[in-house]
Amino acid sequence: MTRLSESFNSEVKPALISRFGYTNEMQVPKLEKIVINMGVGEASQDKKKIESALEEMMLISGQKPIITRARKSIATYKLRDGMIVGCKVTLRGDRMYEFLDRLVNIALPRVRDFRGISPKSFDGRGNFALGIKEQIVFPEINYDKVDQIRGMDVVICTTAEIDDEARELLRGFNIPFTN
Repeated sequence: MTRLSESFNSEVKPALISRFGYTNEMQVPKLEKIVINMGVGEASQDKKKIESALEEMMLISGQKPIITRARKSIATYKLRDGMIVGCKVTLRGDRMYEFLDRLVNIALPRVRDFRGISPKSFDGRGNFALGIKEQIVFPEINYDKVDQIRGMDVVICTTAEIDDEARELLRGFNIPFTN
């Protein structure tokens, strides 16, 4: 059991029960999964780009990513149906909690000019999306071996019904929201 999951059971869950007045412990929102997506548009022309992106994603997440392909052809981007456009990883369980712990405590403080995360990125159903501009903020990435700076999207999916519940859940995990 990870440090963050123990913290959820001992501190965050009782705080959410008292804040929202849940009658059953199963009503308390919890983290469902974290999806990390890295778009690599240049991979359609150069296969080495996707290989380095896959390697970096595997180092960051601790699990093997899958390759995402284009669903339909778009002529202006020189993109055909089935071409490689990126990679993604879905984290659940202990790996999800460990990634969130590293994201909040190590990676986000290393972001240049970091002032907090905007709380406006909720989707209305309790899920939160976050964009990271550089993959080098993670300590697993060796800066000398990086061929190109790539960004990634991190989507945190919760079981919360509304955004206020999800915001309080993520605040319990010390995610630094701006006011």
